[in-house]
Amino acid sequence: MTTVGVVTGAGRGMGFECAKRLTTMVDTLVLVDYDGATVTAAAQQLSADGGAVVEPFVLDITDVAGLAGLAARVSELGTLRAVAHVAGISPTMADWQRIFTVDLIGTANLAEALRPLATVCTAWVCFASMAPTIGGVEIDPATAAVLDDPLHEHFLDRIRESFGPMVEHPGVAYSLAKLGVRRFAQQEAVRLGPSGGRICSISPGLIDTPQGRQEAADNPRMAAWAEQTPLARLGQADEVAAVAAFVLSDAASFLNGIDLLVDGGLCAAVRGPQPALDS
Repeated sequence: MTTVGVVTGAGRGMGFECAKRLTTMVDTLVLVDYDGATVTAAAQQLSADGGAVVEPFVLDITDVAGLAGLAARVSELGTLRAVAHVAGISPTMADWQRIFTVDLIGTANLAEALRPLATVCTAWVCFASMAPTIGGVEIDPATAAVLDDPLHEHFLDRIRESFGPMVEHPGVAYSLAKLGVRRFAQQEAVRLGPSGGRICSISPGLIDTPQGRQEAADNPRMAAWAEQTPLARLGQADEVAAVAAFVLSDAASFLNGIDLLVDGGLCAAVRGPQPALDS
């Protein structure tokens, strides 16, 4: 049996670090990214490092026909063993509609394409965010029902109608979309059950990546959050990739349908009960 891994957003940052980890876990690794030059260079670098056979696959995660092509290629290569879905965009990168389309609808469409390939050895991890937790995002049952149906043909209209005009703020849209990813992983765990496959989500905190630095330059709250992080530093992409690799490993074979918050304790410091100070 030839095992196959898929990493989206694999050209840089946390996606690339996840790909590095997966080269020792599968026989063939497919690196997916919309940037052809970047993902080709990443594949060449990982191939030179040894381990799995690595090939690039240029794809915009919102391209449904392209996702079908990805699924067909994975099926040709062997048995789907691991998926690390890291691709996504953040508030400074697009408007609210594009954020939902990439981060949540794209996640659901990727799952639709790859779900038929799931077996008892298949494990998924999809990247959410600490944003809903640190922001204290709360939604009513009606909005939750809309958020849980991202492939509805009128999803964007429905989420705006249900949540209200504030959803058009990119930061709000990002938090809601990532909350949707968490909820999607919970529901997908049930859908994958009959095949024996499993899925979890990961919610990174403040991670030192180019995308993270871009967000920090536009959001002054992030500097304050960095100071409040109990570990007193930013996280590194490889630290998040290490968690993803564990989730995808056989050692985590009964871990399913949950979100793992990888934030250095920031959300605990900001939203949790504060420790008493000695007098």
